[in-house]
Amino acid sequence: MNRRHFLAATATATAATGLAPLLRAAAKAGRAPRILLRSSWQSVNIGDVGHTPGALNILEQQFPEAELMLWPGSLGHGSRDLLTKAFPRLRIVEGSVGADGKPTTAALTQAWADADLYLSGSGSGFPAANHAVAFQQATGKPVGVFGVSSDPISGFGAGRDPEGGTLKNLRERALKLAVGTLAGDQRTIMDRAAFFFCRDTITRDYLKAQGVKAPVVEFGPDAQLGMSLRDEVRGLAYLRAHGLEEGKFTAVIPRLRYTPYHRMTPARKATPDDAVKDAINERTTERDLAKLRDLIVAYVRATGHRVFVCPEMTYQIEVGREHVVAPLPADVKKNVVWRDTYWMPDEAASIYARALAVVSIECHSPLIALHVGTPTFYIRQPTDTCKGQMYRDIGADDWFFEIDETNGAQLWSRLEAIHKDPAAARAKVKSIMATVEARQQRMVAAVRAAIAKTM
Repeated sequence: MNRRHFLAATATATAATGLAPLLRAAAKAGRAPRILLRSSWQSVNIGDVGHTPGALNILEQQFPEAELMLWPGSLGHGSRDLLTKAFPRLRIVEGSVGADGKPTTAALTQAWADADLYLSGSGSGFPAANHAVAFQQATGKPVGVFGVSSDPISGFGAGRDPEGGTLKNLRERALKLAVGTLAGDQRTIMDRAAFFFCRDTITRDYLKAQGVKAPVVEFGPDAQLGMSLRDEVRGLAYLRAHGLEEGKFTAVIPRLRYTPYHRMTPARKATPDDAVKDAINERTTERDLAKLRDLIVAYVRATGHRVFVCPEMTYQIEVGREHVVAPLPADVKKNVVWRDTYWMPDEAASIYARALAVVSIECHSPLIALHVGTPTFYIRQPTDTCKGQMYRDIGADDWFFEIDETNGAQLWSRLEAIHKDPAAARAKVKSIMATVEARQQRMVAAVRAAIAKTM
């Protein structure tokens, strides 16, 4: 039987009799290891878009013999083109899981049959944990997790706090929770996973305190830190068109404490939780973003350099205009460029690579900046879960700020040091990325070990 006929027979048999017998046959077929990456959770956030090429880049570089498949959540806003152009051999399979715990499409059924490992990509709260459970139950194949966070405190639901807290507070509260707090599909797959890499040590320590049984529960940073894609054509054209000179501008990314998904999607009805989120945003937005404005004013007046206000999420285009740029004094505003369109992480990477620094209240733009060698600040809001601990875990402590514990003058003081000695700041980035790359190697080693047991 040739490969094409074997695959066709595989799909037919899977639909009729289940996956297990087919998987045993596939394991004996003498082929390259195959990884099914579950990622691309949404496309309204370049951080979520960037998770996928980040994971793919890491795997391609360190496990080049593996065949890669992607099971995406959403590939809108140009993210599908981004992936197909950058990874021409990538097999994209779409579908969901039915009430019977089986794939709803032939392509996904075949991918489950072919895969040697289900790899859950970076995200908050272990996205699609129920799909990982279904895959393992149907196939008997291993599941691994690549850099997720699990925050039992911040957000909504029983025992959770919509106001969040500082990282110190979250860690203390998480470690005091009774064993057994972690439950459901997340707990099921965490106990059965071949490896579970947490993108922050608060998550790692919480899972260990809960007695998670996976043999590997370690820190492994967000996959965005592996993204190597750049769109130099668009990036350089944008810089030229807006007078942004290399090394003479700082990028600034605003954020609300809660993403207003119900306002971004007309078909989505607002819930009582959305009303609470809106109230928190209304109470905190001016206070938070005034700190960015104070930084911008100090930076522009001291250096004469420009500022680039840009989004990580689609809604932040207008937030940047209304709450950051519009209130600035006239002498400063003329040195500020406001990006009025959404973009993809490859163009962002090309622009961030030429910035003096990136200052962000969003979590992922700083990760893009670090990968391209640019100094960066992450200013964490208390509602943004425990994932911000990752910055301390990788050695970026000096560039990490709790927004309620800092002000514009303090931010400028730290940025001024970068302005005065950019070479030293970039050397610090290299040191941070050396820590990241060592953890990435460990993550891929765990992937190899898990697959080796199935081949």
